Amino acid sequence: MTLEFVLRIVVAAILGGVIGMEREYREKAAGFRTHFLVALGSALFMIISVHGFTDALISENHRLDVARVAAQVVTGIGFIGAGAIVLQKNVVHGLTTAAGVWVTAAIGLACGSGMYVLAAVATILVLIGLEAFNYFLKNFSKKE
Repeated sequence: MTLEFVLRIVVAAILGGVIGMEREYREKAAGFRTHFLVALGSALFMIISVHGFTDALISENHRLDVARVAAQVVTGIGFIGAGAIVLQKNVVHGLTTAAGVWVTAAIGLACGSGMYVLAAVATILVLIGLEAFNYFLKNFSKKE
């Protein structure tokens, strides 16, 4: 089981790192290291949530709520993301960075749950969304 857990955090770190490389390429504040660590940490929290407390069960009458830690990751990352959002001269900055870190945490949670395909598809969709927007933005601004 330990190898499976290692695989989960490695996949999460790689997928988070891929998103982080795109953000790093765009010279955004939250780049490779931030996304790498958020995905890795989220996966680790999910593994701990699901498998780390099995010894705490005293009898079959007790149930663990494995979603509690995941819910706290969502809340905590939302709090961190809120700190990345800045309003300057009536223009919002950092919203995409905050959303990127938030979805990277979700990808890490998916990897921690063993949902590799879902996490990989989400990563691809994030990259498509980030790159497609830049492509259309460049083409739109050239036409004017």
